[in-house]
Amino acid sequence: MRLICLVAGLVLLGSAASDYAETRIPCSQSITRALQSRAVLSIESTPAGLQIVGTDEDAIRVSCTAGSNEIAESVALHFSPTANGGRLSIEYKQSTHGNNNLAVKIEVPRRVSLSVRIVAGQVTVREVKGDKDIQVGAGQITISPIHEGDYNDVDASVGVGEVQARAFGTDQGGFFRSFHKKFPNGDYVLRAHVTTGQIQLLGNAGQGASGAKPD
Repeated sequence: MRLICLVAGLVLLGSAASDYAETRIPCSQSITRALQSRAVLSIESTPAGLQIVGTDEDAIRVSCTAGSNEIAESVALHFSPTANGGRLSIEYKQSTHGNNNLAVKIEVPRRVSLSVRIVAGQVTVREVKGDKDIQVGAGQITISPIHEGDYNDVDASVGVGEVQARAFGTDQGGFFRSFHKKFPNGDYVLRAHVTTGQIQLLGNAGQGASGAKPD
């Protein structure tokens, strides 16, 4: 009986490992996996340009391009489901320098919460509702559109660089710049930090003042 249980366990372990391997693919291919609306998506990436776009589908689609076939083959995409959503990692299989023109497009359900960590590069988020916690070592974060009625807490900061929050009528640059504001009727939390670089929060905050939140 113990032998049967042991064999069954090894089979299940092998199946899980196989599933894990199947989701780790090169940049020359793309990933499409189910992802429910209001899920939490964690993204970790080596230097790259990330474009995160909201759609009306309950799925995540990841595609990328690189400066050369050699770089594309050295990049691995991996998506794994989690208890409350999913985790996406973008990594180089070998040591490289700079982002090598690596551009990754990530299409997600429109209502999804994001946690993004990237060493260097640009993170652009468009048409995505939900909580956002985005940190970039060196580079830029751009989020649009921003409406005052969307968020109950906005916190954006840079170590060295610029916080350009046009959606809230502020633009400041220099060392240790930050913008923090709370709104009583918002639904989500926005955290954005760049150690060296720029943050852009684009949109018309006044559009949310009436209480009607755009879809």
